[in-house]
Amino acid sequence: MDISDSIRLALLEAQDALAQFIQNPENVATLAETAALMRDVFERHGRIFTCGNGGSLCDAIHFAEECTGRFRAARRPLPAIALSDAGHITCTANDFGFAEIFARPIEALGHPGDLLVAISTSGNSANVVRAAEAAKSRRMKVFGLLGRDGGELKHLCDIFLIAPGDTADRIQEIHMKVLHILIENVERLMFPENY
Repeated sequence: MDISDSIRLALLEAQDALAQFIQNPENVATLAETAALMRDVFERHGRIFTCGNGGSLCDAIHFAEECTGRFRAARRPLPAIALSDAGHITCTANDFGFAEIFARPIEALGHPGDLLVAISTSGNSANVVRAAEAAKSRRMKVFGLLGRDGGELKHLCDIFLIAPGDTADRIQEIHMKVLHILIENVERLMFPENY
């Protein structure tokens, strides 16, 4: 297979994963429900926390900056925090173990009615599972962006979406689309004058 064939195959795999996701009507309903939940959190002056590992942490950061900055329209900043501080992560991993890096800030900062967006392509990342457990103990809601069969994390979520795909990269591509759709629709719900 030459490089052009490999590129075309990658694009077709991505297209197929997105088509599978769109064809499931429950995914659209879950997106609408999650956007409304996020709006409710922000309108009650709650906060959204996000976490994940590797590319999923990058997605978590990207979502948070879309909230505190802007997506498509000028509006007030929305309180979202990506659990990505390198000093905290290395301190906590050193002192308590890597599984605690997201749970500790949730225990310190989370309040009832806040929301955790837990991102894991396997659904079995121990530190994301621990974050969800910490969120539940703080009476927070948990939205999971998952892959494969949803893993252990699926059972800790109030609401979740499972992206189709056999590899982490295809799953993450759907996750990023979901996060963009969510912030767009939060803006549409909260700031309709901008659309």
